[in-house]
Amino acid sequence: MAADDSQLLEFPCDFPIKMMGKDHPAFHDAARAIVEEHAGPIDENLMRAASSRNGRFISLTFTIRAHSQQQLDAIYVDLSAHDEILVAL
Repeated sequence: MAADDSQLLEFPCDFPIKMMGKDHPAFHDAARAIVEEHAGPIDENLMRAASSRNGRFISLTFTIRAHSQQQLDAIYVDLSAHDEILVAL
């Protein structure tokens, strides 16, 4: 599918979804569950984690195969609504 003037991305495409939260299992579990609900299972090779300097927070990046802007919007809505997710980028 070709991109038109109103569409910034051409789908399907690989798309990184980054989120930040406190570094504890509830955040990791919630982040992965939400993304996988919309994008299916995520290969371990397509996940990255980076701890904050003090180790209290962590950023997780999941690279998914995005199929539509609606899919991405739904992921971000669900991530933003979850208490464990502090920021979704």
